[in-house]
Amino acid sequence: MMLEHVLCLSVYLFSIGIYGLITSRSMVRALMCLELILNSVNINLVTFSDIFDSRQLKGEIFAIFVIAIAAAEAAIGLAIVSSIHRNRKSTRINQSNLLNN
Repeated sequence: MMLEHVLCLSVYLFSIGIYGLITSRSMVRALMCLELILNSVNINLVTFSDIFDSRQLKGEIFAIFVIAIAAAEAAIGLAIVSSIHRNRKSTRINQSNLLNN
């Protein structure tokens, strides 16, 4: 694949993630959009590492770290969402006002 195609794919994923993160009302959808953003960053890291520095694996190692952080974020985020759903019976962002208790 050419560099432009991969960067266009990454830009599309990033913009879909940002748009979804801004407009989402559900916490689960916001977490999914955050995962899209992190995946677009991973695509950029691997692509630029392959093109500019193919002998060393710096981009791939950073991508593995980002994947590990994204997995931890998803696990902790879903645990928080399930806790909020258990207490509030809703996962809507605008309805979860946790500071008023």
